[in-house]
Amino acid sequence: MALFFQLDVPEDLGPFGGDHLLVFHCRAHNDASEAEFADDRLVPEYWDAPQLPYPRPFWRVLLQRQAMLPTVEPEPSVRALPLTLQPFVDTPNPRGLGAQTFKVGGTPSWAQDPEYYTCACGADLEYLCQVPEGMEFAVHPGQPEQPYSVGADTYGLFLGNEVYLLACPSHCDPAAVWPVNQN
Repeated sequence: MALFFQLDVPEDLGPFGGDHLLVFHCRAHNDASEAEFADDRLVPEYWDAPQLPYPRPFWRVLLQRQAMLPTVEPEPSVRALPLTLQPFVDTPNPRGLGAQTFKVGGTPSWAQDPEYYTCACGADLEYLCQVPEGMEFAVHPGQPEQPYSVGADTYGLFLGNEVYLLACPSHCDPAAVWPVNQN
């Protein structure tokens, strides 16, 4: 898996303030995620549940508390580009949707109907971050082309769908984050 982006969550962002977010995705498999449920909750260890037709997930999202400093070795596939978070007021529109942009916190700009999930631990997942539809991540020259990506020199997350990261506010596991895909 390739590291697509990482960031420190701003301190004032509720239960996730000060956490370190890392988003990994497979270069060879590019699909949308499908949730599995047990008793109206995501299945135990849903972050490791099969993502048919694959035996395991093709993505990993981690939300770490008291994260260690990153390694000095660069990501070999996705080009590391600066990611600067700037505060802005995310005023919902008349339909209650936030700005359709890359953002941490604020109000989701649901492309379809809002989706709500309950973690296997019983906590309701909370909105953390949004990656807009069609956001491309530049790759180093000579990398294999990702299936269903827009171009040979970029990779996308979850078929380029709008992605909403919902995380467990109880921090039951660093991987207790669910990527909701909509288009």
